[in-house]
Amino acid sequence: MSLEARTASLSQRHALVDRELEAEAHRPMPDQAVIAKLKREKLRLKDEISRLSTN
Repeated sequence: MSLEARTASLSQRHALVDRELEAEAHRPMPDQAVIAKLKREKLRLKDEISRLSTN
């Protein structure tokens, strides 16, 4: 997989996690554990995208 393809894949996953996070946050009784997990995953993806972009 090329660097561009990997970055694009990570960006798509980041956008998906962002949508999942928004959906969970807007539920009547959001699960804080799920929100925390999604935030960690989103940050991990962002860090990986950033790391790949600087190489």
